[in-house]
Amino acid sequence: MIIPKVVLVGAGSVVFTQGLLADLFTFPELRTAHIALHDIDPERLATAEAATRYIAGQRGAAPKVTAHADRRAALADADFVINLVQIGMVEATRTDFEVPARYGLRQTIGDTLGIGGIFRALRTFPFLKALGEDIAAVCPGAWLLNYTNPMAMNVQYLTEATGLRRVVGLCHSVHWTVHDLCRLVNAPVDEVNFLAGGVNHQAWVLRFEHDGEDLYRRLDALIADDPELRRRVRVDIYRRLGFYPTETSEHSSEYLPWYLRHRSEIERLRLPVGAYLDIVDENLVAYEKTRDALAAGTGMPVEGTMEYAPQIIHSITTGTPRTVYGNVPNRGLIENLPAHGIVEVPCLVDGSGVQPTRIGPLPPQLAALNRAYLSMNDLVVRAALEDEPRHIRHAAMVDPATSAALRVEQIWELCDDMVRAHADRLEPALRATLGT
Repeated sequence: MIIPKVVLVGAGSVVFTQGLLADLFTFPELRTAHIALHDIDPERLATAEAATRYIAGQRGAAPKVTAHADRRAALADADFVINLVQIGMVEATRTDFEVPARYGLRQTIGDTLGIGGIFRALRTFPFLKALGEDIAAVCPGAWLLNYTNPMAMNVQYLTEATGLRRVVGLCHSVHWTVHDLCRLVNAPVDEVNFLAGGVNHQAWVLRFEHDGEDLYRRLDALIADDPELRRRVRVDIYRRLGFYPTETSEHSSEYLPWYLRHRSEIERLRLPVGAYLDIVDENLVAYEKTRDALAAGTGMPVEGTMEYAPQIIHSITTGTPRTVYGNVPNRGLIENLPAHGIVEVPCLVDGSGVQPTRIGPLPPQLAALNRAYLSMNDLVVRAALEDEPRHIRHAAMVDPATSAALRVEQIWELCDDMVRAHADRLEPALRATLGT
């Protein structure tokens, strides 16, 4: 068994880094791994290094830990690269909410679709291209495990712009959705047979069974008896489409035209408009507490998060087979979705790598929604690959929530304002303002 080198790019996302490392060091075979940390913020990099050494001590691990301001130095000879980068950090995220809000456009999380998702992708793509070039140059056999949102757009761009093939996008939404459903219907999660598939943040629980029992029938009874349960967007989606979505109500409301446009629906379904700004503030406070605790030598909680990246690293390194959910190019895995789109499907992982599972066609009502999602993604990727600023506007025009809320002239004006606000983070050809 090799001793792997694992590189965390954007390791200054310390709260997430902590959970990943706590999971990684749970595996005895990985406790001597080389953990290489990279971040462009010196303070956050130093905090990530201190956190890594502390977590290793708490887990009884003895890894080799290195910290690098230079990305290529960190990546040299890597076996696994975990991308955690958020380009623009808090400032850019606030822009993603504040500028659209002036047009009356409501967002809750703003990191996957919609105006927020479009511009988060466009400012991330230049970094992804540079990261891909670095990997090709210094660790061409490495697996790139991406956590950065917007997941599907980023993975599509990586595979089309860089030529990398060992790219998997990872998200915990399927895992925690199934756990939450099992808790709701009082079923033991380790014994439940389930299958999910679709696109990231809009996949669907296609099968949900225990000992031959369809657990959806239990869920139906609970929903019928509990009016408060019916005040959740994902429950509303399930009641109308017949399959439970794998992302929270806050996220799910943004990918459809039916909810955020209407004040009455926001109140009925208790939707927290602008919720992600509170999450950003909470993450900043959590980072500062971790930084200060490490500096004072008082320690911090070390809790695992059941993330997929450590499981993948363990399976490939040791040959231990397991199934995870990954975001990968479709290429026939879901036959009624576009072949070039990025889909979320179960993947077998072992010593041979990550092998996606074909799940066949989705029910037509689910595929219809996923196709709209992937069409918008493709326009954003095409904007970057073809240096075509009009495609930014085209993507916003076909985005379900944006097109439901704004007139087409407003959409173009909003895109111009967002381009101005983010101009220094966009590729030069995409900085043009086009008017209405």
